[in-house]
Formats: sequence, structure tokens, C-alpha cells
Amino acid sequence: MPTAAFAMDPERFPDVYGPQARARVAARAEVLADPASPDGVWSAERLAAAAPEALRAVEVLFTGWGGPVLDAAALARLPRLRLVLYAAGSVRRIAGEAFWAAGVPIVTAAHANAVPVTEFAVAQIVYALKGGWRHVLDARAARAAVPAARTPGGYGSTVGVLSLGAAGRLVCEMLRGYDVEVLAHDPYAPVPPGVRAVGLDELFAAADVVSVHTPLLPATRGLVDRRLLTSMKPGATLVNTARGAVLDEPALLAVLAERPDLFAVLDVTDPEPPLPGSPLFTLPNVVVTPHLAGSRGLERRRLGDLVVGEFERWLDGAPLRRALDPHTYERMA
Repeated sequence: MPTAAFAMDPERFPDVYGPQARARVAARAEVLADPASPDGVWSAERLAAAAPEALRAVEVLFTGWGGPVLDAAALARLPRLRLVLYAAGSVRRIAGEAFWAAGVPIVTAAHANAVPVTEFAVAQIVYALKGGWRHVLDARAARAAVPAARTPGGYGSTVGVLSLGAAGRLVCEMLRGYDVEVLAHDPYAPVPPGVRAVGLDELFAAADVVSVHTPLLPATRGLVDRRLLTSMKPGATLVNTARGAVLDEPALLAVLAERPDLFAVLDVTDPEPPLPGSPLFTLPNVVVTPHLAGSRGLERRRLGDLVVGEFERWLDGAPLRRALDPHTYERMA
């Protein structure tokens, strides 16, 4: 029976690792608890301050938001570490060069976190095709509604999906249940069945709604620029649930001011939250939601359940389904 430890932000720990998930771990591992924590979870600070011999037995590390950075110093304190299970999305904050050099497998729950992002994005796509936000904001401001010809509805419309990571692929899958044409652009990933691969220019020019799911990397910062935005068809909507800086925000603000027929639904911004007085709060054709597409409340239990399931597979000698390799890591946000 391996020795395991939980290490992450203690305040968010119960949201992610619920009683059932913890019981599953305790049934198949000896859990090394922090005696100073009511839940036994190690904070990053407590883990770093613990006596080296206290952590020497740990073979499996369950972590998540606020977990320790696994640099050379942390790895030296965990000499028997054989598996890291990260109940959150991108591992860029915790896993660097020293971690990859150590050759320890790492699992991420990014796929589980993509589920609520997908549900939110598809809800916004459908609402946009109905012109929902436009009519709500017009009614509040006592403005004339956008002409019906500019809100195509769901039947026969075109949806563009930018990038096919976990969330982008799930959006494509969920949209199979709707009578829409789905276009997708991703230079690295094949498109799912029923989706048409297109270039970036065609994606923006042809879609009634463009849904952005691109990870923020040096190469993707400002990817959605003025040229792409101005090419969008009359009445189109841009939905961003990825990262704010994937959009050239000054260009977006300028185009929205010039093109009142366009609309934007932004769950993420750059900076986040927007600065006080930002036109994002005053333009009549944009809605900003407070980064709520990701896992919230009980949805976070899905993350813990995923990594516990991976732990059980590892114990049973089955292949890990959500393990990362350095190549995949390089394309993560």
C-alpha cells in the first residue's frame, strides 16, 4: 500500500476532494496527514517547512489549486515520489524543468475542468444565435432591438471553434445535438467527426458565433487581432472562455465601437478584472462575466474524482488516461 499526501490550498481542498474521494484514497493508500490541519491537507507553506524526514515516505501526491511548486528543492524533500495527481487544469505553475527531468508521471484534471467550460460556452453560443444578450441590454437601455435579420437563430447557423484542446473538442461534440454547421481551426489537432477544418481567416469570416478556446502562449498572445475581428460577418458574436490576452483587447474595443452589429461575450479579460472605467463596462455590445465558466461549487468534485480514478488505475497497473508528457505540456496554457 503506497503512502500518499494531499497538498494544496486548505480552503479549497474540501471543494475538490470530497468525503467519497478521500475515502477511496484512504482505502488503498496510507495517507500522511499534516497534524496541524483539520482535514490533514498540507498547505504549500507547511509542506516546505516540514522536517525532511516527515515527507520521505510520500510516493503519491494529490494536489490542486494552491499546491506546491515541484521544483528541485521540493523534489529533494519527496525522494520516493512516484506519481503526482493535479486536480486542476494547467500544470505550468507547478511543473518546470526540474520536475520533467525527474521523470515522475503527472496527471491533470484539465479534461474534467473543461466540462463546465464547455457547458457555459455552448449556452452562450445558443443564446448568441438567438440574440439573447442584445435584446436584454437593448431593453435595459430602452434602445431599439437589433434587427431580426442579424440574429440568425440556431437552425442552419455556423459556429466557429478556435482551438481543439479539451474544451474546444467537447464544444464540437456537444454541438452535434444542434442543427448548426461547426467549423474549427487548430494547427495541431485533427477535427472531430462532423466538423469542417478551416483556416483562421475563414473561421472568423464565415461564423455567426466564434468560440475561443486557445491556450495563452507566447505565440497566441493577441492572436485574435483587428484584422480578424473586422472580418466577422454582420451580426456575429465572439465568445471567449479561454484567456483574455488571446484577444488584442484594444483592437476588440475599437472594432466593437466601430461595428455595433458585432457582439462579444467575455468570461475572461486582460487584465482581469478589467480596469475601473474600462469601455468593456459601457459599450452596448459586450457582456463581461466574472471568469465563472470553469469549475464552481460542487463542479470541483469532478476534478478530485478524476484524479482519484487515475490513482486507482495506476494501482491496478492500467495505463493512465490523463497523464501529461513534455510535448503536451508545451502547448498548455
